[in-house]
Amino acid sequence: MAKSPTSRECQPCTACCDGWLQIQVKGTPVYPGRPCPHSTGSGCNDYANRPIDPCVHFICGWRMDGSPLPDWMKPNNAKVIVLFNEHTWRGFPVDVAVPVGRRIPPRALKWLQQFAEANNRMLVYSEQIVENGKYTRQQMVSAYGPPEFQQDMAELAARGEKLGDRPLSAAEPT
Repeated sequence: MAKSPTSRECQPCTACCDGWLQIQVKGTPVYPGRPCPHSTGSGCNDYANRPIDPCVHFICGWRMDGSPLPDWMKPNNAKVIVLFNEHTWRGFPVDVAVPVGRRIPPRALKWLQQFAEANNRMLVYSEQIVENGKYTRQQMVSAYGPPEFQQDMAELAARGEKLGDRPLSAAEPT
């Protein structure tokens, strides 16, 4: 991946803290509709004491060294959090894209799909499920890549398994 031209800073983006990534911070569940209790909406009110996992260890695809994402893809602008190399499938890297809001906007999704295709990468992306006007903890997951990848991801979903339940490479033939 190409090297980022400059060092990128989080603030004022707090998308990872706002519940779009379902995490636990110091035992408190964080999910859509329930942000981290330390998020101020423009930063962290306990930054010096933030936990190693998930906060310190989290690597935003927009901020990572060598990020190929253009400047406009900062999560609070593009409304998507990208996690590169989250899994592998048959030796290919699988990137994960999570919407900041209900769904990934078309411009950002198109960019991610074109990037995946041009770089022989697989892409898994989601849409937040809303019931009675409120976000749930459920997501509808889609796959972008060759038909075999899409089929493997559909079978994983049909079994009720989440991407984090086991490595995607386990779907490879033995």
